[in-house]
Amino acid sequence: MPHLQALIFDVDGTLAETERDGHRVAFNRAFAEAGLPWEWSIELYGDLLEVAGGKERIQFYLDCVSAAPIQSPTQSNVVLPRSGGDRIRWITALHTAKISHYKQLLREGIIPPRPGVQRLLQQARSQGVQLAIATTSAPDNAIALLETAFAPNAPSWFEVIAAGDIVPAKKPAPDIYYYVLQALNLEPQHCLVIEDSPQGLQAALKAGLKTVVTVNNYTRHHDFSGAALVLDHLGEPDCPFEVIAGNAGDFTYFDVALAEWLLSQ
Repeated sequence: MPHLQALIFDVDGTLAETERDGHRVAFNRAFAEAGLPWEWSIELYGDLLEVAGGKERIQFYLDCVSAAPIQSPTQSNVVLPRSGGDRIRWITALHTAKISHYKQLLREGIIPPRPGVQRLLQQARSQGVQLAIATTSAPDNAIALLETAFAPNAPSWFEVIAAGDIVPAKKPAPDIYYYVLQALNLEPQHCLVIEDSPQGLQAALKAGLKTVVTVNNYTRHHDFSGAALVLDHLGEPDCPFEVIAGNAGDFTYFDVALAEWLLSQ
């Protein structure tokens, strides 16, 4: 029977509800700072989350704007780059500004961990289960979230923090999970992934990893076929999770014992 040796976590939407009130707000602040007449609404941002990666999201939106200019009451004199190196540098600079705004939002303490995450991390560490991160988010974003939402030394809890452009192809490609498995020197059957999005689930499954999904406001009604378990959150002893799909046995909150049980199924 496979023995649990590592838990691998996505970051945004999994460790904390960062997307709607964190990244989206930071993007909009960066756009305003750059003089752009762009405003990503809650609904629009949900659609843009289909594109993995912040720079890639800007690239996609820029392509849409170039193809069919979006009308806005705010006039802008910003000249949008059309192609080549200038376009890449412009997107990179805009994304760097967005990261700065995101870090400021984290420092303001408005993005707490999702239910059960802190407890599970502490339990895993106490029982010798390794921890790893696999995210399309930029490394600075992931580390800033860990330091502010969990503890100043939280990044040191993780054997591997695989983030951003560390691999060429982002989720739903499995590259980030292959990277983590190689860095941990573990086989997939000894690891369990916790994700929140269809893209993340697809990436983990392609790497042969059993995966638990904790949905968020943006992903609750998405297709998570193939997940070992789909929950509304990891739960706490006094705040049980809701099982959306799969079988959690007699468990009412997610812990190392449930992770072990799922690997044995």
